Amino acid sequence: MGSQQEARRLHAVCIPYPAQGHIAPMLKLAKILHHKGFHITFVNTDYNHKRLQNSRGPNSLRGLPDFQFHSIPDGLPPSASNTTQNVKALNASTRKNCLVPFRNLVNQLNTTSSSINIPPVSCIVSDGVMSFTLKVAEELGIPEVLFWTPSVCSFTAYLHYYLLIQRGLIPLIGDTYLTNGDLEMPIECIPGMNDIRFRDLPSSARTADAKDDTIDFVLSETERTYAAKAIIFNTFDVLEQEVLRAISFKLIRPLPPIYTIGPLHLLLGQVSGTTLDSIRSNLWIEEPECLEWLDSKEPNSVVYVNFGSVTVMTSNQLNEFAWGLANTNQTFLWIVRPDLVVGDSAILPLEFVTETQERGLVATWCSQEQVLSHPSIGCFLTHSGWNSTLESVSSGVPMICWPFFADQHTNCRYSCKHWGIGMEIDSNVKRKEVESLVRELMEGEKGKEMKMKALDWKKKAEEATAPGGSSYMNIDNMINQLFR
Repeated sequence: MGSQQEARRLHAVCIPYPAQGHIAPMLKLAKILHHKGFHITFVNTDYNHKRLQNSRGPNSLRGLPDFQFHSIPDGLPPSASNTTQNVKALNASTRKNCLVPFRNLVNQLNTTSSSINIPPVSCIVSDGVMSFTLKVAEELGIPEVLFWTPSVCSFTAYLHYYLLIQRGLIPLIGDTYLTNGDLEMPIECIPGMNDIRFRDLPSSARTADAKDDTIDFVLSETERTYAAKAIIFNTFDVLEQEVLRAISFKLIRPLPPIYTIGPLHLLLGQVSGTTLDSIRSNLWIEEPECLEWLDSKEPNSVVYVNFGSVTVMTSNQLNEFAWGLANTNQTFLWIVRPDLVVGDSAILPLEFVTETQERGLVATWCSQEQVLSHPSIGCFLTHSGWNSTLESVSSGVPMICWPFFADQHTNCRYSCKHWGIGMEIDSNVKRKEVESLVRELMEGEKGKEMKMKALDWKKKAEEATAPGGSSYMNIDNMINQLFR
């Protein structure tokens, strides 16, 4: 991946959106840049800084002399909880309250750089929805790279919200769109996105409110993207080539240069075994017993269930998933966060626990990359977050998709319709459907076909991140073109 001397005196400030699914890929990118010779300052919010210390240990964020952690306030009321904060509240607060503390931090880094022997800040790598940081980059006259953590497909949908509004598709009319067929409406006006329905757009499009805060947030953040020096995506070219081609050549005005550098965890694997391996990003405590338990299972025999860090469900939906799994008689590993159920503790039925104790393991969190790459995993019941989707693709594991919100609906559609490695479960989950889909994926002919396609995508992901591959080359190209 190039010499560590290539960019020795460059200093990148990396700031993710304050949620697990954004922190994890940004930290991987920061580690890769560090390997390339960058001094790294990684900026969390105070809230998540404390959560990381609670989950990883009080000394976990001391970093290294050239890989430092700092934090800024998010502007929300103080909280001692250990849950993902409300997304709408975070969107509003980061946009309104984070510019000044971020500017102060960067200025402080520059003021003290000579006295503590670190280079001055030379670039900002920001989450795509933390674009207030562009103001600071402009003030300092340094380049800023925006890292959009969703798929390119989802980003393309977000990028065209303005067009959907112009055509009267957003907002939806009335409050009956969930039942009147509007969600099945074909969407044919977004370049590069074929064979999608309104329901396949990110969930923020499903509003009847012309002044919806989330729509305003999406419009604002995508508009600011044009001011960046470059855009990074955690994907690889052949996976999303149609939409990548479209946003490169079919937009009304050109985007900044786009660099596809994923899957990041595979790219990072090219430089594993470094002093940064102990620096991790999980906001919950991982349970290593999961991997030990998987070691005792046969290849392709385990159903892995994890709905990510934000998805919540009702107690009834939890029960339906539980009994659907139980009725399959399959071996399973289920990650159940304490805050998985809305307004209540995530407690599984005692009868379910008793019935499945010999063939099931329930944990609160795990190292998902290691779990998905374990040979015992046969399928993945997922919320279709982009990190989870890409990790599943990279591991050759087919999916049962239960999208919850944001970009997950788009990822689900592409997994099922375009990439041929997923089956969608109805949002109003029923145990019979859970049982049927799990059985089909683990035992049926369709499941075998999907497994073969998943293994083919795994091979392509590995090729993209291997020396000479598209993602492998793109990270060097970005550094050379922006900083040389």
